[in-house]
Amino acid sequence: MGSRILVVGAGAVGGYFGARMASAGHDVTFLVRERRLQQLRAEDLCLISSIGNVTITPRMVTTGEIDDPYDIILLSVKAYSLTAAMDDFAPAVGPQTRIVPLLNGMQHLDILEERFGPAAVMGGTCFVVSRLDAQGHIVQTGSHQGPAPGKVEILSLS
Repeated sequence: MGSRILVVGAGAVGGYFGARMASAGHDVTFLVRERRLQQLRAEDLCLISSIGNVTITPRMVTTGEIDDPYDIILLSVKAYSLTAAMDDFAPAVGPQTRIVPLLNGMQHLDILEERFGPAAVMGGTCFVVSRLDAQGHIVQTGSHQGPAPGKVEILSLS
């Protein structure tokens, strides 16, 4: 059985990586706010990209609906939303959970480690330029940077 992945935020970054992982067959759930939940229920999650478009019907939860720990939490919120996001996803953190933050800067690492412990927090970086368009679709812009695109690989927590 594969890792259970919770993507915190289904915006330009979290939606991008979550859509790629879900379309590759991984067990992905998005933690979203009510407005984004309604938007994605109406139109699905659509990623427009020069390396391949993806449309998925995402599995989603909102605050208060998390009932079990996840193996991996991909944290992709704005830095100013970190404290609220930690409160929202805290029920998803178990003894084996690993948190992979994709936020600007480095200060969030100390904040996450203080709350969840250093063993739970991993470093994260991404090489994608994306935005939400007026319809809420994720649009990857610019040329692809970083390693060549390929099958999305997930951390092994064994």
